[in-house]
Amino acid sequence: MRGTMVSLTAADGHEFKAYETGPADGAPVKGGLVLVQEIFGVTDHIKELSDSFAEEGYRVLSPQLYDRNTRDYQTGYTPDDVQAAIEMRARIDYDDTVRDVQACVDALQGAGPVFCTGFCYGGSVTWVAAARVSGLTAVAGYYGGQIKQFIDLQPKCPTMLHFGAQDASIPEEDVDQIRAMHPDVIIHMYDADHGFQSDRPQHYDEAAAKQARQRSFAHLAAAAAATSA
Repeated sequence: MRGTMVSLTAADGHEFKAYETGPADGAPVKGGLVLVQEIFGVTDHIKELSDSFAEEGYRVLSPQLYDRNTRDYQTGYTPDDVQAAIEMRARIDYDDTVRDVQACVDALQGAGPVFCTGFCYGGSVTWVAAARVSGLTAVAGYYGGQIKQFIDLQPKCPTMLHFGAQDASIPEEDVDQIRAMHPDVIIHMYDADHGFQSDRPQHYDEAAAKQARQRSFAHLAAAAAATSA
């Protein structure tokens, strides 16, 4: 890992850790990025993803959202692990995630435009952040299963969403509803399952992951260019 763990404080006084990483010394910085965890916590996979975004020119913070319940929580990918992670996620209030993401956005001010991306649980948090967090230039969320729960929220910045057509946990009808209610949101569907971006569980799909990543980078860059124009 190229980054380090840092401590941040949310507006309500909660102190939490985040994985911080960035471009190599002397390399140009494209902006700041909040990268939001899957349900499994800020795992080695999330840190490696953060490092990969840093290699593309972003200063990245990945907050440990579960610190509000259990500090430094991480788990694996067995069925029991997944169930435990789902139960942990349910203990975290989205109002609190907004505070924690906002603290990260505030900490990234000065790095240029600030963006947000997230995967699984983080994809849902990214959607909520697009509507409720101040200072975001654009967001790109991946297979957020709880977006439908917050479908009435209106993103305040350019928003892109990625879903897998084979994802039984997010029916295509749900995606269609999101598309119908938010025609300005860019939505991409892939012939892939839930978690196609992660190379840890069994559902990794290299083609979908590569295409979604390229689209996300282009989306963030376009939003940054539009802001600076």
